[in-house]
Amino acid sequence: MAEKNEDIGFKKDTVSKLLSSFFKEDKTRLSGDATLLVAEMLKVFVREAAVRSQKQAASEDCDQVDIEHFEKILPQLLMDF
Repeated sequence: MAEKNEDIGFKKDTVSKLLSSFFKEDKTRLSGDATLLVAEMLKVFVREAAVRSQKQAASEDCDQVDIEHFEKILPQLLMDF
C-alpha cells in the first residue's frame, strides 16, 4: 500500500504527448516548465474531484463512491477550474 506522503502524479512525458496531440502546427513547442505546470494542475484537479466525490457520497450516506457521485459534482468542479 502506498504511503500517504508519497507524491503521486502524472508523468511529464504523458502530459507532453497529451498536450502535443492538440497542437494545430507541428512546429509548436511546449517548454518543460509548462509541462510541469499542467501536470501539477491535473494532479490538483483529480485530487479535488476525488475529495468532492467522496463528500457527495458521504452526504448521501454511501460507503462507496460511484460514478453518479462524480457526475453530480462535475459541473461545479469544472466551473471552479
